[in-house]
Amino acid sequence: MAQILDPLPSNYQNGIVCCYVNATSKIQVVRISNIPNWHFERVVFPGQRLVFESMPQGLLEVHTGMIASAILSDKIPCITLRIDMELNDSEDEDAEMGEVATTESAQKELVNLQR
Repeated sequence: MAQILDPLPSNYQNGIVCCYVNATSKIQVVRISNIPNWHFERVVFPGQRLVFESMPQGLLEVHTGMIASAILSDKIPCITLRIDMELNDSEDEDAEMGEVATTESAQKELVNLQR
């Protein structure tokens, strides 16, 4: 799954899909800057869910604050934010259909977040 605005560099093959939720009442800026030749930065509003692609070694910096200032409030390894986008073959057909719907929802949300 490639991002339109900030695709991973073409020499990276093992991208993962991640999800971060801003559970605070403040606007946050999140960024990944530890991957060579790639920089990811987004504004995340209170209660908003951000679905994005990263490398497993990516480190999501979370900056929380007001309009004029922000404080680095957390650094989260992207591997801990990973969401499973693959179907499990051992589950019955109904469960698989639910997972497909969830995967499609996640993909649509990713596209909407990129706009």
